Amino acid sequence: MISAAVAEIQTAPLGSAAEAEAIDCILDEIRRADKFFICSHARPDGDAVGSVLAMGAILQALGKQVDMVLADPSPIVYRTLPGIEQVRQARHVNGSDYDLGIVLECDGTRRTGIAGLEGMRLINIDHHATGRAYGSVNWIDVDASAVAAMVYRLALAAEVEVTPAMATCLYTALLTDTGSFTYPGTSAETFNLAYALIGLGAKADNVARDVLYSVPVGRLHLLGVSLSRLRIAGPIAWTFITQGDLQTLDATDDDSEGIVNYLISIGGVEAAIFLRELPGTPQQFRLSLRSKSSLDVSVVAAICGGGGHRNAAGCTVDGPFDAAVTRVLIETERQLALTV
Repeated sequence: MISAAVAEIQTAPLGSAAEAEAIDCILDEIRRADKFFICSHARPDGDAVGSVLAMGAILQALGKQVDMVLADPSPIVYRTLPGIEQVRQARHVNGSDYDLGIVLECDGTRRTGIAGLEGMRLINIDHHATGRAYGSVNWIDVDASAVAAMVYRLALAAEVEVTPAMATCLYTALLTDTGSFTYPGTSAETFNLAYALIGLGAKADNVARDVLYSVPVGRLHLLGVSLSRLRIAGPIAWTFITQGDLQTLDATDDDSEGIVNYLISIGGVEAAIFLRELPGTPQQFRLSLRSKSSLDVSVVAAICGGGGHRNAAGCTVDGPFDAAVTRVLIETERQLALTV
């Protein structure tokens, strides 16, 4: 039985005794279980998809039965990843069907968008600053550049062969979650991992082609509309899209990914906010927040019910539109004032 002290490990940086203890606990849990459920957050990004696939491959190599589930479809740019056909889409699972669940980069089961996890024995692996200890075992490393880096360390500790397919999934996750190795937190260790994964068979040029240079035309049209609405208020830039825009441009929610990065690239801008109207009623907006200064946008996101990293975070706020914009601008301005 895992002790309460060990089960509540929250910060386990690379190479630390806490990391070794967390990995030992996770491997002990894995050895004692047979049927596994793996998931990540709703509206999965590259780290979510790549890490789920790599984690599934680790368990399969250990002879385990694995069910990989995401609440929403994988974005089209990740549908060439090895093993992607094994990931199924579902909004509800029967937790009693599994011995153990592994949840990747989520601050709670609600973030998965999947019902039925309540009461299930869970391993929580996360790297967000707003991560919480909700699992039976919790490994949270806020210094990890991607959850993929943690999954890779788990593979090494489990003495599982990192195949070219697994390396490709992990490299894709690392590339995307670091903004192509440009986000704060990208370190020498990040490049060491990229080097190792390429040596293990990941094709960097193929991944770049599939992820960065295969975007649907609807994404470009949506970007054009978003940039036409760009507003700059001092050090803050923001813009938005509506459900009507998606319909008019024959675009999808996935096509809005990355728009906020264009805003934060503007000289003199320290914080960027992108609002995407969600379907249904009452009106709500999904916010993507970015910063390139000492501003911690995860604080802004947390105040609005979300979370994330210091320089990249997100949340969902209620409409109407003017109220949503006003709320996030006020909180962002307040945090900016505290960094001066």
